Amino acid sequence: MTPDYWHEAKAALGKRDGRLRRIISAYPDATLRTRGDPFQTLARSIVGRQISVRAAQAVWDRFVLAAGKAVTPSSVLALQEQAMRDAGLSRMKAAYLHDLATHFGGGAIRPRRWARMEDEAVIEELTEVKGIGRWSAEMFLIFYLMRPDVLPVGDLGLQRAIEKLYFKGEPITKDEMAEVGERWAPWRTVATWYLWRSLDPEPVEY
Repeated sequence: MTPDYWHEAKAALGKRDGRLRRIISAYPDATLRTRGDPFQTLARSIVGRQISVRAAQAVWDRFVLAAGKAVTPSSVLALQEQAMRDAGLSRMKAAYLHDLATHFGGGAIRPRRWARMEDEAVIEELTEVKGIGRWSAEMFLIFYLMRPDVLPVGDLGLQRAIEKLYFKGEPITKDEMAEVGERWAPWRTVATWYLWRSLDPEPVEY
């Protein structure tokens, strides 16, 4: 499912930012997509943290096989730590996935509520789970709830893209990222997605 705001956001961003317009033009048919499963979206964000898109997909594919081709709270809880480690997960990520499955399986997490909640309220609730920091929660806002105006300033890929396109490759701070991102509101999710494309043509999906 593509967000209903996508084409409007592309048009608006293209008018106000020439750099983004060139990236958008290079990927005319590409759009943000959701997998439609809150548990898998969060699990993927844990698996993919601090590794490349390609590496994350490889680990995820092995994890899916270990879980029996269906990554659910119950299938993850049934996995031994060694099976998760053999799939390429660190001990810490394996523990985080187990904790996430426990929260879902025990009803401590109730995804249906989140559609009615503000972004920061969802982030606050999600970050109570071990291994779900602000970055993972923001990935959830983008890839599951498909919120239109998320700028994950803790994302290294986004940071590199902004440095490359707007600062001639010079290092920048999160505050500087946020300042640049102000011109993209209320479509910062869409800008972020295309800035990721400027570094890696393979679409990011969680």
